[in-house]
Amino acid sequence: MASSKNAYDPKHPPLTNGEKAKFAWYVGRMAKRGIAGEHVYQGDLEKKVDRLLDGARARAEKNAKRK
Repeated sequence: MASSKNAYDPKHPPLTNGEKAKFAWYVGRMAKRGIAGEHVYQGDLEKKVDRLLDGARARAEKNAKRK
């Protein structure tokens, strides 16, 4: 994790409250599917989480360039 709160870390971009809620929802759905079995397809949820994190990274980079 980054040493200061305002430093940009590409592995852990800052999330908005809405993104945090979506992230928690997707992880919960993945956990539920994981309980169903290890051969249950989760690629769609993984893509949604990746897209959410990519958007957060893009926003953080844009904000870092402004400052």
